[in-house]
Amino acid sequence: MDSFWSNIFKERTKEERGIYDILRNVPLFEDLTKKELAAVERILYRRQYQAGEVIFHQGDPGLGMYIIEAGTVTVILEPAQQVLAELRDGEFFGELALLDESPRSATVTTQTDCKILGFFQSELFDLLSRNPKLSVKIVMKLARIIGERLKKSNQQMQDLRKEIQTLKKPQQKSLEFNNE
Repeated sequence: MDSFWSNIFKERTKEERGIYDILRNVPLFEDLTKKELAAVERILYRRQYQAGEVIFHQGDPGLGMYIIEAGTVTVILEPAQQVLAELRDGEFFGELALLDESPRSATVTTQTDCKILGFFQSELFDLLSRNPKLSVKIVMKLARIIGERLKKSNQQMQDLRKEIQTLKKPQQKSLEFNNE
Protein backbone atom coordinates (compact mmCIF):
# COMPACT_ATOMS: atom_id res chain seq x y z
CA MET A 1 0.00 0.00 0.00
CA ASP A 2 1.51 3.34 -0.96
CA SER A 3 1.83 6.17 1.55
CA PHE A 4 -1.23 8.09 0.27
CA TRP A 5 -3.61 5.16 0.79
CA SER A 6 -1.93 4.05 4.00
CA ASN A 7 -2.95 7.41 5.51
CA ILE A 8 -6.58 6.75 4.55
CA PHE A 9 -6.83 2.99 5.07
CA LYS A 10 -4.82 1.77 8.00
CA GLU A 11 -3.70 -1.82 7.65
CA ARG A 12 -4.61 -3.96 10.63
CA THR A 13 -1.71 -5.36 12.60
CA LYS A 14 -1.36 -9.11 12.99
CA GLU A 15 -2.53 -8.74 16.60
CA GLU A 16 -5.63 -6.77 15.55
CA ARG A 17 -6.48 -9.36 12.88
CA GLY A 18 -6.10 -12.05 15.53
CA ILE A 19 -8.66 -10.43 17.83
CA TYR A 20 -11.04 -9.88 14.92
CA ASP A 21 -10.72 -13.55 13.89
CA ILE A 22 -11.35 -14.69 17.46
CA LEU A 23 -14.43 -12.48 17.84
CA ARG A 24 -15.80 -13.61 14.50
CA ASN A 25 -15.69 -17.20 15.74
CA VAL A 26 -17.22 -16.57 19.19
CA PRO A 27 -20.88 -17.67 18.96
CA LEU A 28 -22.03 -14.49 20.74
CA PHE A 29 -20.56 -12.34 17.97
CA GLU A 30 -20.75 -14.62 14.92
CA ASP A 31 -23.74 -12.79 13.37
CA LEU A 32 -22.18 -9.34 13.61
CA THR A 33 -20.94 -7.35 10.62
CA LYS A 34 -17.31 -6.25 10.29
CA LYS A 35 -18.27 -2.77 11.46
CA GLU A 36 -20.12 -4.16 14.48
CA LEU A 37 -17.20 -6.45 15.35
CA ALA A 38 -14.88 -3.44 15.19
CA ALA A 39 -17.17 -1.60 17.64
CA VAL A 40 -17.08 -4.57 20.03
CA GLU A 41 -13.32 -4.90 19.66
CA ARG A 42 -12.88 -1.27 20.80
CA ILE A 43 -14.62 -1.92 24.13
CA LEU A 44 -12.78 -5.10 25.06
CA TYR A 45 -10.07 -5.19 27.69
CA ARG A 46 -7.03 -7.38 27.18
CA ARG A 47 -5.12 -8.94 30.03
CA GLN A 48 -2.38 -11.53 30.28
CA TYR A 49 -2.42 -14.13 33.04
CA GLN A 50 0.31 -16.51 34.10
CA ALA A 51 -0.37 -20.21 34.54
CA GLY A 52 -2.05 -20.91 37.87
CA GLU A 53 -3.64 -17.47 38.29
CA VAL A 54 -7.28 -17.17 39.32
CA ILE A 55 -9.38 -15.07 36.94
CA PHE A 56 -12.28 -15.02 39.40
CA HIS A 57 -13.42 -16.98 42.45
CA GLN A 58 -16.73 -18.69 43.01
CA GLY A 59 -18.89 -16.18 44.89
CA ASP A 60 -17.22 -13.08 43.39
CA PRO A 61 -19.64 -10.58 41.84
CA GLY A 62 -20.10 -11.11 38.11
CA LEU A 63 -18.90 -8.07 36.20
CA GLY A 64 -18.53 -9.40 32.66
CA MET A 65 -17.60 -12.25 30.39
CA TYR A 66 -14.18 -13.39 29.23
CA ILE A 67 -12.95 -14.66 25.87
CA ILE A 68 -9.82 -16.78 25.68
CA GLU A 69 -7.55 -15.30 23.04
CA ALA A 70 -4.81 -17.84 23.80
CA GLY A 71 -4.31 -20.44 26.50
CA THR A 72 -6.32 -22.87 28.61
CA VAL A 73 -8.47 -22.27 31.70
CA THR A 74 -10.24 -24.64 34.08
CA VAL A 75 -13.70 -24.01 35.52
CA ILE A 76 -13.86 -25.46 39.05
CA LEU A 77 -16.76 -25.93 41.45
CA GLU A 78 -15.67 -25.35 45.03
CA PRO A 79 -15.22 -26.58 47.72
CA ALA A 80 -15.05 -30.07 46.15
CA GLN A 81 -12.58 -28.84 43.48
CA GLN A 82 -14.75 -30.55 40.85
CA VAL A 83 -13.61 -29.65 37.33
CA LEU A 84 -16.65 -28.57 35.33
CA ALA A 85 -14.88 -27.62 32.11
CA GLU A 86 -11.56 -26.96 30.46
CA LEU A 87 -11.75 -24.12 27.94
CA ARG A 88 -9.29 -23.13 25.21
CA ASP A 89 -8.58 -20.52 22.53
CA GLY A 90 -11.72 -18.84 21.21
CA GLU A 91 -14.01 -20.14 23.96
CA PHE A 92 -15.75 -17.87 26.45
CA PHE A 93 -17.08 -17.99 30.00
CA GLY A 94 -18.89 -15.82 32.53
CA GLU A 95 -21.44 -14.58 30.00
CA LEU A 96 -24.32 -14.46 32.51
CA ALA A 97 -22.57 -11.51 34.15
CA LEU A 98 -23.45 -9.38 31.12
CA LEU A 99 -27.05 -9.54 32.31
CA ASP A 100 -26.70 -9.37 36.08
CA GLU A 101 -24.12 -9.15 38.83
CA SER A 102 -25.06 -12.33 40.67
CA PRO A 103 -22.18 -14.17 42.30
CA ARG A 104 -19.95 -16.35 40.16
CA SER A 105 -21.05 -19.99 40.26
CA ALA A 106 -17.52 -21.37 39.86
CA THR A 107 -13.84 -20.45 40.07
CA VAL A 108 -11.85 -20.04 36.84
CA THR A 109 -8.10 -20.67 36.94
CA THR A 110 -5.52 -20.50 34.15
CA GLN A 111 -3.79 -23.77 33.28
CA THR A 112 -1.31 -22.13 30.94
CA ASP A 113 -0.17 -18.57 30.32
CA CYS A 114 -3.27 -16.91 28.85
CA LYS A 115 -4.34 -13.86 26.91
CA ILE A 116 -7.89 -13.02 27.94
CA LEU A 117 -10.31 -10.48 26.50
CA GLY A 118 -12.80 -8.99 28.96
CA PHE A 119 -16.23 -7.77 27.88
CA PHE A 120 -17.87 -6.07 30.83
CA GLN A 121 -21.47 -5.25 31.68
CA SER A 122 -20.73 -1.52 32.02
CA GLU A 123 -19.40 -1.41 28.43
CA LEU A 124 -22.45 -3.30 27.17
CA PHE A 125 -24.71 -0.75 28.89
CA ASP A 126 -22.69 2.15 27.42
CA LEU A 127 -22.96 0.50 24.01
CA LEU A 128 -26.72 0.28 24.53
CA SER A 129 -26.97 4.07 24.61
CA ARG A 130 -24.52 4.62 21.74
CA ASN A 131 -25.57 1.76 19.44
CA PRO A 132 -28.88 0.21 20.51
CA LYS A 133 -29.19 -1.97 17.39
CA LEU A 134 -25.83 -3.64 18.03
CA SER A 135 -26.55 -4.05 21.74
CA VAL A 136 -29.90 -5.71 21.05
CA LYS A 137 -28.23 -8.12 18.60
CA ILE A 138 -25.70 -9.09 21.27
CA VAL A 139 -28.28 -9.46 24.05
CA MET A 140 -30.65 -11.50 21.84
CA LYS A 141 -27.81 -13.82 20.83
CA LEU A 142 -26.78 -14.10 24.48
CA ALA A 143 -30.35 -15.06 25.40
CA ARG A 144 -30.33 -17.80 22.72
CA ILE A 145 -26.98 -19.15 23.93
CA ILE A 146 -28.12 -19.19 27.56
CA GLY A 147 -31.38 -20.85 26.49
CA GLU A 148 -29.49 -23.57 24.60
CA ARG A 149 -27.24 -24.20 27.59
CA LEU A 150 -30.27 -24.40 29.88
CA LYS A 151 -31.94 -26.95 27.58
CA LYS A 152 -28.75 -29.00 27.54
CA SER A 153 -28.49 -28.86 31.35
CA ASN A 154 -32.14 -29.87 31.70
CA GLN A 155 -31.59 -32.83 29.37
CA GLN A 156 -28.52 -33.89 31.34
CA MET A 157 -30.52 -33.73 34.58
CA GLN A 158 -33.30 -35.79 33.03
CA ASP A 159 -30.77 -38.38 31.82
CA LEU A 160 -29.22 -38.53 35.31
CA ARG A 161 -32.63 -39.02 36.91
CA LYS A 162 -33.30 -41.95 34.56
CA GLU A 163 -29.90 -43.42 35.37
CA ILE A 164 -30.56 -43.09 39.11
CA GLN A 165 -33.92 -44.82 38.71
CA THR A 166 -32.27 -47.62 36.73
CA LEU A 167 -29.67 -48.05 39.47
CA LYS A 168 -32.32 -48.07 42.19
CA LYS A 169 -34.37 -50.89 40.59
CA PRO A 170 -31.91 -53.74 41.33
CA GLN A 171 -31.52 -52.47 44.92
CA GLN A 172 -35.29 -52.40 45.38
CA LYS A 173 -35.61 -55.94 44.02
CA SER A 174 -32.80 -57.07 46.31
CA LEU A 175 -34.53 -55.50 49.31
CA GLU A 176 -37.83 -57.12 48.35
CA PHE A 177 -36.13 -60.51 47.97
CA ASN A 178 -34.42 -60.18 51.38
CA ASN A 179 -37.71 -59.23 53.06
CA GLU A 180 -39.51 -62.37 51.79
